[in-house]
Amino acid sequence: MTTLITNLGELMTQDQKHRVLRDAAVVVDGERIAWIGAASDAPAADESVDAGGRALLPGWVDSHTHLIFAGDRTAEFEARMAGEDYSAGGIAVTTGATRSTGDYDLTRLAMGRVTEAVSQGTTYVETKTGYGLDVEQEARSARIAAGVADEVTYLGAHLVPAGMDADDYTALVCGPMLDAVRPYVKWADVFCERGAFSEEQSRRVLQACRDAGLGLRVHGNQLGHGSGVQLAVEFGAASVDHVNYLAGQDVDALAASWSAWDPAAGTGRRGTVATCLPACDLSTRQPLAPARQLLDAGVPVALASNCNPGTSYTSSMAYCVTTAVLQMHLSVHEAVRAATYGGALALGRESGNDVDGERAVGSIAVGHRADLHLLNAPSATHLAYRPGMPLTHAVWRAGVRVR
Repeated sequence: MTTLITNLGELMTQDQKHRVLRDAAVVVDGERIAWIGAASDAPAADESVDAGGRALLPGWVDSHTHLIFAGDRTAEFEARMAGEDYSAGGIAVTTGATRSTGDYDLTRLAMGRVTEAVSQGTTYVETKTGYGLDVEQEARSARIAAGVADEVTYLGAHLVPAGMDADDYTALVCGPMLDAVRPYVKWADVFCERGAFSEEQSRRVLQACRDAGLGLRVHGNQLGHGSGVQLAVEFGAASVDHVNYLAGQDVDALAASWSAWDPAAGTGRRGTVATCLPACDLSTRQPLAPARQLLDAGVPVALASNCNPGTSYTSSMAYCVTTAVLQMHLSVHEAVRAATYGGALALGRESGNDVDGERAVGSIAVGHRADLHLLNAPSATHLAYRPGMPLTHAVWRAGVRVR
């Protein structure tokens, strides 16, 4: 079955050529994009969708979420809004609620959050474990996550449970817990931050997970200056996330990690993406991550929702894009790119086509997965021009219209 989406007022491809096409059309064949070009040159298809002059973007790629949880942390949020500082300790509240919730309800809650995200244009989702924090519960979270998300990250190193010695728990994360989650996960992460895991403990986690064949990610530099960015670069992590507090040497290290990368061809040694989480920054009242500085230094940037119950209970990538434009000094094109191609780059899914069989996400190009987001607006500029408005008109995920 082929579908022609025609009469597009604007088509923002976010491919390697960063094209923005006018009066354009796209042909979808099964799960793949088969053709892109001027509407007047479009080939015939089995069915046709008239976009009515609307703008078409790649679907959002949300590369950082925590969807496997139960419970509520509104009291913590209210306290923070009243002036209390954020600390990592609130995670323990969610851990207790998650452990006491059965598989069926935990899966139902997670699926509901994915459905909410898809309804707003998100077509590719990563999520993490990290609210189980013992071997059995982390394995359960990983198994459930593998059934609801596109990519799963092991985050046993989220917080040291109350009453446990930090080094003993780190050993558990690096040994039996890692073995238990390994069948369900592709990535591993560590919260390298005051109140969570020290540099030395984080190093042990990253080494063990790399030895186990997992790709690496790091929560770093969220609450203050620290070693998260430097560790991420040292270990070749695909991304370092939060990055609110960066010294000059942190920015330089991230930029240098991409020195062998050819952005036009998408070839060479990949570096570490800086993933900014603006919804979390606003909720925790941390300074917004310096996305403008990072981009100007040549560091690829991703935007993600960080959907979680404590610090960012939203899956709205449009909200993140709007914030990036209005408060982080990105252009609309840069913000949309960070929320699509940037997220794909952070997940190692920016490339892939008909030849290799693993289709790229986060961009619109022939052979890539047909993940498409049609706005109820003539251009992507309306995402920032009309902040907070529900602008998603239609969504295709792997070629299937889901809204």
